[in-house]
Amino acid sequence: MDKEIPIEERRKAKRRNIIKISLIAGGCIAAIAIAVTMIRPSVSSKDITLSTAERGTIEASVSATGKVAPAFEEIITSPVASRILEVYCHEGDSVDIGTPLLSLDLRSTETELGKLSDERRMKANEVEQTSLNTRTYLDNLEMQIKVKEMAVNRLAAEVANERRLDSIGSGTGDKVHEAQLAYNTGKLELAQLRNQLANERRAHRSSLDSKRLALNIFEKDVSQMQQTLDDAHIKSPRRGTLTFIDNQLGRQVAVGEKVAVISDLTRFKVSGEIAESMGDRVSVGSGVIVRLGSTSLQGTVSNLTPKSTDGSVSFTVKLDDDDNPRLRAGQKVQIFVLYEVMDNVVRIANGSYYKGPGDYELFVQTADNELTRRKVKIGAGNYDYVEVMSGISPGENVVVSDMTTYQKNNKLKIK
Repeated sequence: MDKEIPIEERRKAKRRNIIKISLIAGGCIAAIAIAVTMIRPSVSSKDITLSTAERGTIEASVSATGKVAPAFEEIITSPVASRILEVYCHEGDSVDIGTPLLSLDLRSTETELGKLSDERRMKANEVEQTSLNTRTYLDNLEMQIKVKEMAVNRLAAEVANERRLDSIGSGTGDKVHEAQLAYNTGKLELAQLRNQLANERRAHRSSLDSKRLALNIFEKDVSQMQQTLDDAHIKSPRRGTLTFIDNQLGRQVAVGEKVAVISDLTRFKVSGEIAESMGDRVSVGSGVIVRLGSTSLQGTVSNLTPKSTDGSVSFTVKLDDDDNPRLRAGQKVQIFVLYEVMDNVVRIANGSYYKGPGDYELFVQTADNELTRRKVKIGAGNYDYVEVMSGISPGENVVVSDMTTYQKNNKLKIK
């Protein structure tokens, strides 16, 4: 016969069963929680960069590309069509004023200059001969006038004499009339000679002036040809570094073709290009930040091309620190042109995510150390900060590093 189990023992057994079931259930829940945690996407805190939203000032800028160039370059061109005979220097050489760089074949130019010099002497002789002939001709006219004046004076005396004879009855009226007619004719001939002299003087003066002008023009042509010949002995016009020289011996070069470049490599400028759509935000005098790796240099837009080429507007930046040791000719840089100052705006650090004003989806850190994707409206920015127009409040932490790997995730756990 079975013995009846006491009530107290049955209660203890029941409590033990309840405890076992509770432990098993708790274990299952814990296991599920761990599994869920293991399944949820996560990111290491070392792989992200957080920026705390804050209120502050932003000097809005637009980004452009640029290249470092010498602050001064002088391009030397060939003044004549010729060929290269000798090259005396190499790229990278330091040169002084008057240093010979290369020589051209100048035989044809020298021959042409000789012909021009001969023609100049011929024209000078023509001017001198014309001047002598003019002087002789005018002297003859002047002498004829003097002779005519004497003849007119004699005729005037004869008129007076005939009138006196006529008054005492020794002459006749016809003789007085003949004498008066001869006198009047002489005066007209004298006036004609004087007018002829004045006209001849003007005509010969004009002719001589024309010949002298032609001689002056020809002398300028000869002088210009002589200067061209002198320039064809290619020499350095200033002290600097030879950054280019055409060293192809025997090569034909055209008039105006570049044969050498002298640069000042102690000071530099930046040649920049910006999209035409952003060109209205760049003007002469605009402040500029030039980025060379981790180095930032300040400058000013000193020149702006008025028209675009291939969809880009070109401009030149004058650097405040134009002799910075980090600067190298041909070095590519990033340019930020400042165009507006915005005070007391919510800002976060600029990063690889920023492509210009617009709507973004950024990861924001939550109180439980998670990242949640959020829609954010971003405005203008510069090389350090961008303006947050909506979606983020001051004090919140935002991921500003590259998160393209997690673009399909809305939540991430920070490990």
